Amino acid sequence: MVSAMVDVADVQGNILQGYRHPRVRHLILSVGDAAEARAWLGATVSGAGGVPQVTSQAPWDEKPSTCFNIGLTFEGLRALGTASQSLASFPTEFVEGMTARALKLGDIGDSAPERWPAPFDKPRDIHVIVSVHAKEVADLDRVQRQALQNARTFRLLGVREGFNFHGDYVHFGYHDNISQPRFAEIHDPEDYPDPQEMAPLGTVLLGYPNNFEGLLWHVPDPVELGHNGTFNAFRILAQDVVGFENYLTEAAKYLLTQAGVDELLPPGAETKIGAGLSREAALREIVAAQMCGRWRNGVPLAVSPDTPDPATPIPEKQLNNFDYAANSSCPYSSHIRRTNPRDAQIVQRVANNSRRLVRRGIPYGPPYDPAKPDGVEAPERGLLGNFIGASLGAQFEAMCTDWVNVGLQDPRVTGSNDPLIGANAPETGWFDVVLKSGRTFRLRSLPRFVRSRGGAYTFLPSVSAIRYLGSLGK
Repeated sequence: MVSAMVDVADVQGNILQGYRHPRVRHLILSVGDAAEARAWLGATVSGAGGVPQVTSQAPWDEKPSTCFNIGLTFEGLRALGTASQSLASFPTEFVEGMTARALKLGDIGDSAPERWPAPFDKPRDIHVIVSVHAKEVADLDRVQRQALQNARTFRLLGVREGFNFHGDYVHFGYHDNISQPRFAEIHDPEDYPDPQEMAPLGTVLLGYPNNFEGLLWHVPDPVELGHNGTFNAFRILAQDVVGFENYLTEAAKYLLTQAGVDELLPPGAETKIGAGLSREAALREIVAAQMCGRWRNGVPLAVSPDTPDPATPIPEKQLNNFDYAANSSCPYSSHIRRTNPRDAQIVQRVANNSRRLVRRGIPYGPPYDPAKPDGVEAPERGLLGNFIGASLGAQFEAMCTDWVNVGLQDPRVTGSNDPLIGANAPETGWFDVVLKSGRTFRLRSLPRFVRSRGGAYTFLPSVSAIRYLGSLGK
């Protein structure tokens, strides 16, 4: 389904619809020679110069083996020679950059920018983030050589690489990439049924209506630069898999000591959770499901509260076919309900659908194998995340501040953080496991499982905007 409202060939790919390639490599670059960098940009959309071509959202007959896209930081736009009047038209949060917004994002303590490794310890040097999606490592290598063939154009500051090691699962063991905004102008409403309303194009693209009546996000000047562009919060998120699995065990042991645990897991119901599971192991999976809002296989608690394998299997395309009724089985504080409240009653009622983001993520680092524990020098593993929206402040930052790390959407969770991705600390972190009666067991000493290890705010310009930037100075 192709929109007549937007020229999808002018929109960079992986924004309105994902690529779903198994590998990605992000090249973090600094502009070496501004004139050559502008010429390089122009060549990426003109077919000249022997450089990779930017992949647009235009539909293809056959999926390409590689896809190539470009994000620019504010300092990158400045380094390219963008006019001061244009630079002044960009929103404050993008101008300041991710590190300056650390408190809003919960990037404190071990996640603070002062702890980030190179090249993210020098954010002003980061100008361009090139993303290459591919099927094979050899394809990534080939495109990287082609993109950086002239050593004077850019300095390669760093590389971050990810791989879907067992499909759409992340290191914590959850099925991921299930829920995304769907756009009426792009997606077929009959495909992937979801009672949540379709998102307007202005959710992610500049220059189109959004969920706020009568309000359009400002399009940076000139229109050739801003229209059909969007913003991205590129995040490197380390995941403490060992700590997470250990906490599930601790929580299960605690629950086994509580009167009323049979309401959470009736005796003999362990087989509904998984074949051959002990009572403790089954409780671990219940806690994991309540913390996320889905069982690890992606089945939502709102649809199947008692088992990840209901008698009538739920097809992949039906995993978002639910909402949050007044008696929903999904905890108020679960990850998926905090970050996307759907139709649930929340304090900031107008915000239900206004903070939706396109999420593109892929794991990095080796998968965790409990049969082969990490050594003394445990490898880092986590997620390379892209959180894309038309307003970094009103979407990404507002979600992180109000919902993920304060819990302002519901007084029952206010003062707590997202159990999976929030800025928790053992001294203050808590999560309420919900029973069928509505009673709760409060789990305390909830540690932080996800730490920021770098990132940058980037602008994802349209194809015509890349062409415009390539023409500066001519």
